[in-house]
Amino acid sequence: MANVTDLQSKYSKLAQEYSKLRAQNQVLKKAVVDEQTASCSLKDELKQKEQSLRKVEQEMDSLSFRNQQLTKRVELLQEELLLSESKSKKSKVSLEAQSVFDEDLQKKIQENERLHIQFYEADEQYRRQEAQLGARLGQLEKESEQHQAVVDALNRKYTDAIEKLQNEKARLEVKAQTLEREAKDCRIRTEECQQQLRKYQSEVTSQLKHSSSVIQEKVPFNDTQLSDYNSLNVPLHNRRHQLKARDMAAQALGFVQNLVSALLNFHSYMEQRVHIYPLDSSIEAISPVNLKFSQYLHENASYLRPLEEHLLQLHHSITEDGITALETLAKLQDFSRSFSSYSSFLQKILPYQLQSLEEECEVSLCTTALASKNRQLQKDMKKLTTVFQKLKSYVALLALPSVCSDAMCQSSANAVFTQMSACLHSLHDAATELSQHYSQKASLEQDLPTVTQKFRTTNECLLSSLASLTNSCGKMATFFSNNLDFLASCPGYSPRGGFLNPRQADSMMENKRRAATYMSTIRKVRSESVAYREALANRHVLTSSTESREGLMQQVAQSQEKISRLEQEKEHWLLEAQLGQVRLQKEIQRIAQLEAQITTGCPAESHSATDDPDPMCADAPEPDQDTSVIGMLTVTPCSESVCIHAADQESREHLIKHHYMSRVSELTTQLQMCDSKAVHFHAECRAVAKRLAMAEKCRETLTEELKLAHQNITRLQDELSTTKRSYEDQLSMMSDHLCSMNDTLSKQRDEIDTLKLASKGNSKKNKSR
Repeated sequence: MANVTDLQSKYSKLAQEYSKLRAQNQVLKKAVVDEQTASCSLKDELKQKEQSLRKVEQEMDSLSFRNQQLTKRVELLQEELLLSESKSKKSKVSLEAQSVFDEDLQKKIQENERLHIQFYEADEQYRRQEAQLGARLGQLEKESEQHQAVVDALNRKYTDAIEKLQNEKARLEVKAQTLEREAKDCRIRTEECQQQLRKYQSEVTSQLKHSSSVIQEKVPFNDTQLSDYNSLNVPLHNRRHQLKARDMAAQALGFVQNLVSALLNFHSYMEQRVHIYPLDSSIEAISPVNLKFSQYLHENASYLRPLEEHLLQLHHSITEDGITALETLAKLQDFSRSFSSYSSFLQKILPYQLQSLEEECEVSLCTTALASKNRQLQKDMKKLTTVFQKLKSYVALLALPSVCSDAMCQSSANAVFTQMSACLHSLHDAATELSQHYSQKASLEQDLPTVTQKFRTTNECLLSSLASLTNSCGKMATFFSNNLDFLASCPGYSPRGGFLNPRQADSMMENKRRAATYMSTIRKVRSESVAYREALANRHVLTSSTESREGLMQQVAQSQEKISRLEQEKEHWLLEAQLGQVRLQKEIQRIAQLEAQITTGCPAESHSATDDPDPMCADAPEPDQDTSVIGMLTVTPCSESVCIHAADQESREHLIKHHYMSRVSELTTQLQMCDSKAVHFHAECRAVAKRLAMAEKCRETLTEELKLAHQNITRLQDELSTTKRSYEDQLSMMSDHLCSMNDTLSKQRDEIDTLKLASKGNSKKNKSR
């Protein structure tokens, strides 16, 4: 499941990156279109400028040609004038011609000046247009460079994104393969679990048939139809419910401890505030109302600490092997009494608190806004006290012992729990409003001129205690509403067809304790006992023997002598055993040699001396063997005729009894082990069945997620191919566009260079003239 969640998160990240890339692609498309339109407009403008430049060039050519004609005409006229002056100045015709020539010359001179002016203006206009076109060209080059940088950055980014997507695709394919392998393993394990489940189901059905046959044959009557008999049945023990109840009690204890600490801080800081504002007790005496109020607030710990202690006792009373229900929680009544006493304490201090707020409103420095906040705080305190009164009633109802015999008690408990959850939410709302209004009041009191640092610190502490109170109330309300189903549900301890009342619960707990004590006593290992006849004999000996000191000393001395003699015999028999071991080794060697000779086919006469029995053991009597159920008992015959007497018989009976007792204890231990193994195997079967169901559900979810993953992979592959294709097309279009722009710019540069050269040549000609 962790791999699937990682896969989904990565898919979401890929989708986000893809959406970002799409948005950037749209922006890039828009920028390219804008640049294309701008370039088209610039081309049109450039064409117009070129046309105007051609017109100006044509005018310049015509003007230059006209100027040349005029200069030639002036030269001819000057020559004619000189000739006319040299020929004759007397004739009238020549004078009239001279006047005509002078007028014509004056006109030509004026026309030449006008043409020079027009040429100068055209040259200036050309230079200005050239400078504007150069600046525009530089700007266009900069913009093209910027666009090229943007295109390069986008190319790099898109290539990196494509590489990342390809790597992600490869990694997702590897994960998909691993998930497929895991799914195959899960299928194999589910098949194995199904086989085991079939086997266990067959075993369970056979056991059910056997149990049903036994019930039909052995059970004399069925008492499930009569409620009077059903109430006497022993209820079942729900261990899971007990663990959940203990866990909930521990959480409730933590919440109540936080609530108690917050209330303790609130009352303590409120007492400190009463001594500071509106009158400082260190400077002048405070009012009697505030004095009584502070005395009552000083007693808050005596009302709040029992809440925590009684709830702690309630938590300790909930054990794993007990029965937890409203009828069995005796410590809940103590908690109810302590909660009722704290609620009474809140009612007792409420009038003084309201009167204290009224005194604050009567202070001369109290503004209208501060007075309105004080009235809101009065309403909040009344609401908080009312909510605590409601909670006291509900806790008292839950703590009352139930005597119902039907489902009415359960329905009433459900209603109480539901109302209590709503009341806890109301408590959280009241604490929130109180904290908000008090924070607003503290912010207003910061602006008062008589506020001291101690008063500010007290207000801050009060606000922090109210914040912790709000937080703890909110946690309690959330916890109670989340566990309302568990609290309102039947705990599962009711006997079959009946209802659990307190008397039954007490008797059940007492019987359970007695049964546990009985089982512990019968499981104790018994001490070894002495046979009755032996005890009688020992008693006869003890009563008949003398109890004097000398007799006891003699018996001790005899016992010591006997012990020393037995130790000597022990050493002797140890030596004999070592000798026998040596002889046994020799016999083993001799037998091995004989077997070797027999296998090789050599005669055994040479070893006849060694085949003779040991002379030390020649006269030894052969032992008698007695075989019975216990085992084989070897008895060496004595030299005397009477070897078995009454003491031997008693010792034999003692051995037989000891053997059978040990055998019975071994069989009982084996039987207990078999029972425990059977219970363990039954629990394992149930756990395996549950795991099988969970594995089936997990397999179905994994197959669905795998299908979704394949679909997402194919969709992402298609999107990746389309985006890659579109990016390649856009890049090709951009490269073509840039190539065409470079060509046009190069042509414009060439044309501008030619125009510059032509203008420079014309200017030089004009200067030379």
